[in-house]
Amino acid sequence: MQWKRRIIDGVTVLTATIFYSVAISLFLDPNDLAPGGVTGISVIINRISGIETGTLILLLNIPILLLGLWKFGKRFIASTGCCILLTSFFTNLLAYAEPLTKEPLLAVLAGGGLMGIALGLVFRVGSTTGGTDIIVKILRIKLPHLRTGAIFMLIDLAVVACSAFVFQDIDKALYAGIAVFFASFCMDLVLYGQDGAKLLYIISDAPQQIAQRILQELDIGVTYIQGSGAYSGRGKKVLMCVMRKQLYPRVREVVKEEDPQAFMIVTSATEIYGQGYKNYFNV
Repeated sequence: MQWKRRIIDGVTVLTATIFYSVAISLFLDPNDLAPGGVTGISVIINRISGIETGTLILLLNIPILLLGLWKFGKRFIASTGCCILLTSFFTNLLAYAEPLTKEPLLAVLAGGGLMGIALGLVFRVGSTTGGTDIIVKILRIKLPHLRTGAIFMLIDLAVVACSAFVFQDIDKALYAGIAVFFASFCMDLVLYGQDGAKLLYIISDAPQQIAQRILQELDIGVTYIQGSGAYSGRGKKVLMCVMRKQLYPRVREVVKEEDPQAFMIVTSATEIYGQGYKNYFNV
């Protein structure tokens, strides 16, 4: 069964990289739209240097991959490197085709939507597209007080702002900003559907290690619940945590890395009150 899972994951990654490359080469890049992250930087540098966008995606990711290899090891980097290579190849290949539209709004909706779907598919199989993902992961280790979503948003906004200067067109930058938000929305739909938040119960033989990483790397609160196995009678620490849906795949990776045999219950939380969520007095 494991080989079937690997084949399915491989086909998913291949499909996702084609979707991503179509979004860049046939919608966003031809319309001077830099959609944040390493891809957006590649589009900008392409206009300055003339180097193909796909090649720049690969070149810019090489030092980031080496940094990730040093910080997180081979297992984390292998699938990410595969995604980057495929994206670079298909982006360059499709760049020779005619763009599918020159209408900026249509390019934003189609390109941003395809990007979001592609990212969602990649994250679902436990991989990443490199670039910003690795940088944010490292920054969160060094600066745990910074929120993950805030770091992503700052990087993307910085790239979009730079595109306004390079293309000398504020309208293009605003359209690129819309593409970033729409891609994020579509990615969430692929990953989580319409659910608002995730509630996790984690039963593991490594509760302290998992809790420490969730607290430090993701800035998510964790509560210990004392339990005991009905069969063994042994005491266990059950971890309970609630998080915004965007962070769930990262928590799942932490659990998988620390204890692949952990028992995890994942459910949807429709309303959450307290620090970081809804205020009791505003409802």
